[in-house]
Amino acid sequence: MSRRVGNIRIGISGWRYVPWRGTFYPQTLSQKRELEFASRHFNSIEINGTFYSLQSPASFRAWHHQTPDDFVFSAKGGRYLTHMLRLRNCKVPLANFFASGILLLAGKLGPILWQFPPNFSLALDRFEEFFALLPTDTQAAADLAKKHHEKLRLGVWTNTDARRPLRYAVEARHESFADPAFIALLRKYNVALVVAETAGKWPMLEDVTADFSYLRLHGDGELYASGYTDAALDRWATRVAAWRRGSEPRDARRVGPASRKRAANRDVFVYFDNDMKVRAPFDAMSLSRKLELPVPPPFAPGTSILSSNDEPRRSWLGVKLPQVATRKKPPKA
Repeated sequence: MSRRVGNIRIGISGWRYVPWRGTFYPQTLSQKRELEFASRHFNSIEINGTFYSLQSPASFRAWHHQTPDDFVFSAKGGRYLTHMLRLRNCKVPLANFFASGILLLAGKLGPILWQFPPNFSLALDRFEEFFALLPTDTQAAADLAKKHHEKLRLGVWTNTDARRPLRYAVEARHESFADPAFIALLRKYNVALVVAETAGKWPMLEDVTADFSYLRLHGDGELYASGYTDAALDRWATRVAAWRRGSEPRDARRVGPASRKRAANRDVFVYFDNDMKVRAPFDAMSLSRKLELPVPPPFAPGTSILSSNDEPRRSWLGVKLPQVATRKKPPKA
């Protein structure tokens, strides 16, 4: 029997941020236990480190062991492919990515996100070639991984414990991607178009192009910094609920017509990336609560929550909180 609604995964983009220590993370928590702590408050986290460089099999193995059995990671694909090669000559670098140990996440591996820079304009032929290279399941990924460059500094892993389908999402920031031909290409390969809220800096499109939805919320007022009001979170909760049912929001911002195929249900992944003012974890927990997802008692001694004006709240969900000064973070690269 099929599920009546899809699963909702809500979390944060990355988990290691200095300003979160003493605000989200208890002061006494060691850095090596931050993922363990965060994964008990969210049912998914987006791995950022895979974007900047290849990780090691040891890291992936540790991340798998530190998280609950029903936890799911998403992972950002390497910027070497998207920003440097710009999707040219991708086969070996893609093999290197899958050989770096990501398959050690096993059943906890969720969607892989490919984020493109704002100066990357649409090149349909290049995207078609890239999508055709992407392995559709973990066995195909393991086979591709075996074609890696002979020297991977941090180690190699080219096995999978089981054959599982793989999912991919694309976050495009250039206005040229608002093209029906690109939407059709995404649907052809079942790749999700990321719904990205970027405080109006880059286009936000809500076309449904895959059997799941992927949202990245970078802030609605100030990129990477501003928090979400209750009204804003209510709006996102309504939209997530529609996608989860296999439907779409009535006012969805689409390039073209709605998808002809209405899904019986759709998994939805939501990640908050408004981390500069320590907002992401608390907005993620607030949205989870609005969607009636389990939210554990989040605030151990020494933690706090920021209010909508970026000042520490006196309380949250009826819990009195100790007051911790806001610490600033350098601008995001």
